[in-house]
Amino acid sequence: MGSRWARAWFAATAACVLAGVVLQMVLAWRNNMPVVVATGESLQTFGGSPLGRALNVFAFFTVQSNLIAGATCLLLALDPDRASTAFRAFRLTGLVAISVTGIVYHVALDNLLELDTWALVADRLLHLVVPILTVVGWVAFGPRGLTSPRITRLTVLYPLAYMLFTAIRGPLSSNWYPYPFANVHVLGYLRVVLNGAWICLLFIALAAAATWLDTRLQRTDRVRENVSL
Repeated sequence: MGSRWARAWFAATAACVLAGVVLQMVLAWRNNMPVVVATGESLQTFGGSPLGRALNVFAFFTVQSNLIAGATCLLLALDPDRASTAFRAFRLTGLVAISVTGIVYHVALDNLLELDTWALVADRLLHLVVPILTVVGWVAFGPRGLTSPRITRLTVLYPLAYMLFTAIRGPLSSNWYPYPFANVHVLGYLRVVLNGAWICLLFIALAAAATWLDTRLQRTDRVRENVSL
């Protein structure tokens, strides 16, 4: 029963990711989506052509974190016994990244835009539903024992890669940056590097906390198994 419920939960999480990302791409394709520029003084459209706007969706940390979390959940729905080093690293990275997405959005970004209808649906799927499903699914179903100090350290590779990708891509896309904290054109490289360092520290802290909690939950599960025997 537990395995069946776990696979259903993981499949539902992956389905929500797919729905949210596809809907976001369709909205970007069809509309000149407003985005707050780095100075916060005005709104601008991004991506130019419909295809450019749709592809620009993948430059957002929110979308990438959803994709990582969704992909690992889909793999677990297909095979709950995955335990390779690469999968373990992506599983923890997805958990941490989607947690950051949910926390940062609702603390700092939720009031930047007024959304309605399908845009609001996509927003809630990517920033609320998927983070909750991912975290609750990890706590409830694990799988346990996939984290370790080494896996914790590996999670820092994603924010490093994201900041590098954003810094390189920005000048190649008319100095468009998905987030103010990564805007090299306005802040300069030193400030962006410092912002990236803080993000990496946040990742490590959350990954370490998840590793600690995973160990505690694993012990609790063992106690319950012994009691049931």
